[in-house]
Amino acid sequence: MFDLHPHPSQPAQRTPTKIDFKLGPDGKGLPPALTASHDDYLVDLTGDDDPANAKSWPLRRKLRNAAVLGFDTLVASWGSSVYSAAVQPVSKEFHVGTVVSLLGLTLYICGFATGPLAFAPLSEMYGRKLPITGACFVFTCFMFAAATAKDFQTLMLTRFFAGVFASCPLAVVGGAFADLFGNETRGIAIAAFSSLVFIGPFISPIVGAFITESYLGWRWTEYITGIMGALAFVLDLFILEETYEKTLLQRRAAYFRTETQNFAIHHISEEEVLDIKDIFNTHLSLPLKLLFLEPIVFLITIYTAFIYGILYLFLEAYPIVFAEKRGINEAVATLPYLGLIVGVIVGSAIVIGFEPRYNRKLRANNNIPVPEQRLLPMMIGAVLFPIGLFWFAWTGNYADIHWIAPTLSGVVTGAGILTIFLQALNYIIDAYLMVAASAIAANTFLRSFFGAGFPLFATQMFDYLGVEWAGSLLGFLGLAFMPIPFLFYIFGERLRKHSSYAPTDFGKKKDDEENRDGTLGGVEERKSEEQTGGESGGSSTALDV
Repeated sequence: MFDLHPHPSQPAQRTPTKIDFKLGPDGKGLPPALTASHDDYLVDLTGDDDPANAKSWPLRRKLRNAAVLGFDTLVASWGSSVYSAAVQPVSKEFHVGTVVSLLGLTLYICGFATGPLAFAPLSEMYGRKLPITGACFVFTCFMFAAATAKDFQTLMLTRFFAGVFASCPLAVVGGAFADLFGNETRGIAIAAFSSLVFIGPFISPIVGAFITESYLGWRWTEYITGIMGALAFVLDLFILEETYEKTLLQRRAAYFRTETQNFAIHHISEEEVLDIKDIFNTHLSLPLKLLFLEPIVFLITIYTAFIYGILYLFLEAYPIVFAEKRGINEAVATLPYLGLIVGVIVGSAIVIGFEPRYNRKLRANNNIPVPEQRLLPMMIGAVLFPIGLFWFAWTGNYADIHWIAPTLSGVVTGAGILTIFLQALNYIIDAYLMVAASAIAANTFLRSFFGAGFPLFATQMFDYLGVEWAGSLLGFLGLAFMPIPFLFYIFGERLRKHSSYAPTDFGKKKDDEENRDGTLGGVEERKSEEQTGGESGGSSTALDV
């Protein structure tokens, strides 16, 4: 760890400077030089079982925190699609068109795109709990504001800002799971996370439809979401613990400084000096750098964005098929979403079934992540997904075909959606472990625009092309994306060898683990880079995380 009583035989080395420091009145200057080496004052992990390493926590403690994070994710995704049942009532109450009324759905999802660019880097600067708890509180306030909105523009604004703050768990929870779970268990944890991301949007339209059909009215779709947000805030405040190692070690260093009055004690990350330009260039812009400069992140994100768009397009397509075409009551017509929910659960089971194989590969690779092994279930999903779309397209529009046929197509589609989306996240996290939250934020940023845009043209597309060919068009696009996991399984490792953020050799992996706070071998290397004006060609720089 470090020595609280440094040895005078190891004096610290000071960098010569011509600056005349004055610390106070009467010409008071710098105190005597430190009488120990720099490393003697550094706070670090004491061992593998150090409580500052969340991976060492007991399983019950991990699961308690994971459950709270999962509920945060469910509330955020629930809030996005529960409004779909309110589109028609809002249109009538505020005298706007149906497409205009849909903006309450799409603006919320647009908020998903903007929020992660700030929340993910903030979580890597200040920890996971503070952004999640603060965002949950503000989200709850905006949901209650939406429920009491007196005019249409207020409803739209509050829905948008609710989406901005709801995006925090979507961007941060993946990083928190990376803190809590090691390589062998992270896949199962992310499976639970991804299931909630998709179950929320599929189950909330069912609840919302029965609420709006009852005497409660559409405003209670927002009230109930606000109540769920308030519960999530209480859980975050009193049960959720900080999981980020850098933040925990910074707190430990602050405690030791207070107890010993030795203000040289610090964590290596506290040597970073940030200004607004640094924060923007290296923290806030990191998700965009990953998105547009990393081929793996870009192509995987495009694929998951298409999947995410289909998810929200179904919020319009299913009512068209089951309510308009088949004449089923609007509330009852939402029940076929249960097929998609079952599919999501089946997809989770497929992914979890591959975990023992992945763990064997992991152990054979000296416990260094093998990201490409995450792609095998994604390959299965890439095949299932277009099959489900074609099945839905050619069974949904015919009254002589039983309603159970298009409903069962949702099992295949849902399994494809989950396996693609989930393993895409696992692949990104394994490949970009040290900047996982920012990589997920980049993914969330782009896919949210697809999720926001697809519902706006769903009705027109299904009306003009018909259910058969509108669904087939989506199926053909699914076929076009299908080779992506197969290509990355073959060429992914070669691409990662050329990445500045995804080192593949053992030495760099080891360095990343030892410098989890995001430093590139300490401040001295950073100073060296600044002097030469160059950038690291290996792992990410201190401020990139």
